[in-house]
Amino acid sequence: MWNVIVICLLILADFVVADEHDHKYEEGEEVVLWMNTVGPYHNQQETYKYFSLPFCKGPKQGISHYHETLGENILGVELAFSGLDIKFKKNVASTVYCKQQLTKKDYKMLVYAIKNHYWYQMYLDDLPIWAIVGEQNEKQFTVWTHRKIEIGYNGDNIVDVTVTTEKKVPLAEGATLEMSYEVTWSESSTAFKDRYDKYLDASFFKHKIHWFSIFNSFMMVIFLVGLVAMILMRTLRKDYQRYSKDDDLDDIERDLGDEYGWKQIHGDVFRPSAHTLFFSTLVGTGCQLSCAALIIILLAVTEKLWTARGSILSTTIFVYAATSPIGGYMGAALYSQLGGRRWIRQSLVGASFFPGIVCSNSFFINFIAISYHSAKAIPFTSMLAIASICLFIILPLTMVGAVFGRNVSGTPKPPCRINPVPRQIPEKKWFMEPSFIGFAGGILPFGSVFIEMYFIFTSFWAYKIYYVYGFMLLVYLILMAVTICITIVCIYFLLNSEDYRWQWTSFLSAASTGFYIYLYAIYYFIFKTKMYGLFQTVFYFANMFVFSFAFGIMCGTIGYIACRIFIYKIYATVKID
Repeated sequence: MWNVIVICLLILADFVVADEHDHKYEEGEEVVLWMNTVGPYHNQQETYKYFSLPFCKGPKQGISHYHETLGENILGVELAFSGLDIKFKKNVASTVYCKQQLTKKDYKMLVYAIKNHYWYQMYLDDLPIWAIVGEQNEKQFTVWTHRKIEIGYNGDNIVDVTVTTEKKVPLAEGATLEMSYEVTWSESSTAFKDRYDKYLDASFFKHKIHWFSIFNSFMMVIFLVGLVAMILMRTLRKDYQRYSKDDDLDDIERDLGDEYGWKQIHGDVFRPSAHTLFFSTLVGTGCQLSCAALIIILLAVTEKLWTARGSILSTTIFVYAATSPIGGYMGAALYSQLGGRRWIRQSLVGASFFPGIVCSNSFFINFIAISYHSAKAIPFTSMLAIASICLFIILPLTMVGAVFGRNVSGTPKPPCRINPVPRQIPEKKWFMEPSFIGFAGGILPFGSVFIEMYFIFTSFWAYKIYYVYGFMLLVYLILMAVTICITIVCIYFLLNSEDYRWQWTSFLSAASTGFYIYLYAIYYFIFKTKMYGLFQTVFYFANMFVFSFAFGIMCGTIGYIACRIFIYKIYATVKID
């Protein structure tokens, strides 16, 4: 079993590698131009194979299909050889490389593509290039038939590629299109490590609004931390003084006194929550997702993962699998502390819960992608690889973590005894009910990140490359701080109203942040994008549901753990008979 795990981990590590060559060329060496996908400009995820349109290939043959990584396969990268003869540092004059006579079907396909603003993507030495299929002038449709490729080099590296489309030819049924190209090489002073800088929109991501939002969120954290510290310290001091005074009274005086507050529920506050298996699974998954997110952000900051196709997704799969022991440990430990005895069942549910949601969502989208003949359809081999990772890596590592969690931290150690009969919960104001707290608790955490959500959404659903992962790290830490502060305050007031149902309330009050993220995603789709069609709409909302759900689980877990530490601390401090 361990040999299988080691082999699978090595395979996953190989997925993170950016490319299969070293980007170094000798003069006259072949440079491959790969054709990727084509699709509507406003629907970035609705992509099709480039040669699904009536485009002809160049005369050069003999290069096998590019072997994509797991991340590229899932993202729908479909690289096919263009057939164009390009040599390092060798200029090519304008040359016709193929002729395409348009049938009635070909003509209709190109007209449909031009009406829907189709454009296509190419890669040369891992540098992306984009070009539009054609244009529409009133009722006249024209297609670009000439590509002028300008390549910049520095030493033995390619550091810049631009493509200019020329020669507009009107479309007509039965017409013959002469496709041509030319290549111009020029020396560039751009360093190889800086060759992706031209794709980064610094004016967008480093706008004053972005900086202001970070500063605003940071100031909100300082205010909340100070407010929470002041309220809790002053309030708790008064509570401790009142409870100490009560301890000096005899039994008759105490019975006649006006008892209220969080101390009165000491015999019920550590009562196990309802649905312990599901609750522990959510908390274990949230711990794993939180750790994985932090590791991925740190790797993106240090390793520039955005420079390679599919590397962020491949790294995400690898990191999530590698952090499976964390989810197994936390889930099993909490399940045992809450009195659960079917720890194997809990481990199986914990290992399959989030991967099951992601895979179900992917299969649903894949069904639609297959019906559209889209390049986004995930190949069967990639599905098999994901299933193997879940069965041979995630499941065993989760079970290992569960064994340690159950045996090391599975014994409950509450500072107060639990009463055999549950205490009756008194009536209170509507805004102190757990349902309202659970719904409203995520407003401020969402307010601390919604500006960053705009930049993240724009990078994923529009044509921007997100590279400011330092900002994302700051926002992540700010989100955690705001979530902790707000959840502790909410639960303190809940306990003070003598309501001991804090476990689910603390989780849901923080997890509701994911609900507001999804509401913002709906707003973004309607007012910030021009997406259309069934495929793109389903793709957008299905993936945003998974993202918002994972976001909510992360925040909910952070809120629950913070409240758990807070409650254990305050009840361990007071004197209770």
